[in-house]
Amino acid sequence: MSQPGGPDVRDQWNSRFSAQEYVYGTKPNDFLAESASSLPPAPARVLSLGEGEGRNAVFLATLGHRVTAVDASEVGLGKAEKLAAERGVSLKTVVSDLADFTLTPDTWDVVVSIFCHLPMPLRRQVHRAVVASLRPGGMVVLEGYTPAQLALRTGGPPKREWLYTAEELREDFQGLDFLVLRELERDVVEGKLHTGRGAVVQVLARKPTR
Repeated sequence: MSQPGGPDVRDQWNSRFSAQEYVYGTKPNDFLAESASSLPPAPARVLSLGEGEGRNAVFLATLGHRVTAVDASEVGLGKAEKLAAERGVSLKTVVSDLADFTLTPDTWDVVVSIFCHLPMPLRRQVHRAVVASLRPGGMVVLEGYTPAQLALRTGGPPKREWLYTAEELREDFQGLDFLVLRELERDVVEGKLHTGRGAVVQVLARKPTR
């Protein structure tokens, strides 16, 4: 959930995640939970980008996947490790701004990006690196806000350049086969900071097998 942007932004996310409660809740994102049965079988190697406090990574770990959670906020990832311990699973956590994180080719079975909003051109750089980082048959699960979210004001970044359209993501993830690519409005109930009607884009895509 945390976004890149240098020390000042990192400090803002650390401050936000310093609350005792999980500000985005502890339940997984609805679209991720709906997509879980379509993912490669456990134990798949899963990378979760901008994981924040761990709700999605821990959910995937409870399904038997080997999950690495990346976020710029060490406070958020500390809460992720605590949540994993409470659920009896393990995670690998990496504190890194996504501008500095290396996605190695042919490494991951699944890459997850849930409300991980990146500015251009970093967004395109990261998303194209995601495609290369997937093993054949590997999958991407993404949900983010569209520009229509600016009028709803129920979460997400307040800048158009940080928001995604389906066509932008189709271009970013060239080379993948899209099982789901859609924009819609839905009720998002994810902790106190993500509650209300949301304008979202959802992606479930697979890398062709060789």
